[in-house]
Amino acid sequence: GRIVRQGSKVAILSLGTRLVDALKAADELDAKGLSTTVADMRFAKPLDEALIRKLAATHEVLVTIEEGAIGGFGAHVLTMATDEGLTDAGLKIRTLRLPDLYQDHDNPAKQYADAGLDAAGIVRCVLDALRHNSVNAVDAVDSGGAARA
Repeated sequence: GRIVRQGSKVAILSLGTRLVDALKAADELDAKGLSTTVADMRFAKPLDEALIRKLAATHEVLVTIEEGAIGGFGAHVLTMATDEGLTDAGLKIRTLRLPDLYQDHDNPAKQYADAGLDAAGIVRCVLDALRHNSVNAVDAVDSGGAARA
């Protein structure tokens, strides 16, 4: 994999065709004060373990995104992360992928949006992960002004 955009708080690992949406999401997250790294992952296997270790050690949230069903790239990253204890210090990992069901045919943009694989879905995923963190994180990222219980 290669880093196409360097940040410090959120890391998005994009496999395949989701890179443009990952970069759009990074723009939106940066605008909210959440510095975001985007890595273009060329292969699901073999994993680029050195890059994943580096990103896990230097970011609070790591999101994988792929156009595949459950059991793919995100699952490999999760397995490696738990085997090596990368999540023990509080790293939050989320995996975005296609739903494990038959999606009705529609235009691709709507299908990606429905699956949460567009820029808005990536941003939502990151903000939700950070809201699990603490009340302070909610105050920092919840532009609606209402803290979540």
